[in-house]
Amino acid sequence: MPEYLTVGHLLRQLQDLDPALPIRLAVNPDFPFTHYVGTGVVVQDGKAFIPDDGQEDYLPTSVRDALTWS
Repeated sequence: MPEYLTVGHLLRQLQDLDPALPIRLAVNPDFPFTHYVGTGVVVQDGKAFIPDDGQEDYLPTSVRDALTWS
């Protein structure tokens, strides 16, 4: 996995998943919450930006463990 995710890498990781599967962002290992992913994408300065669309809930412990954030 590259240090910086590209659109191609993200597409390959998601291509075999159920298209109806909700996506959340896992944010901040010191204050672990899940956040909704915004629907708009802005391309500027050679990068694609996907906005956060608000906080949902605490990140499940099993996800923190899988991310090695414990």
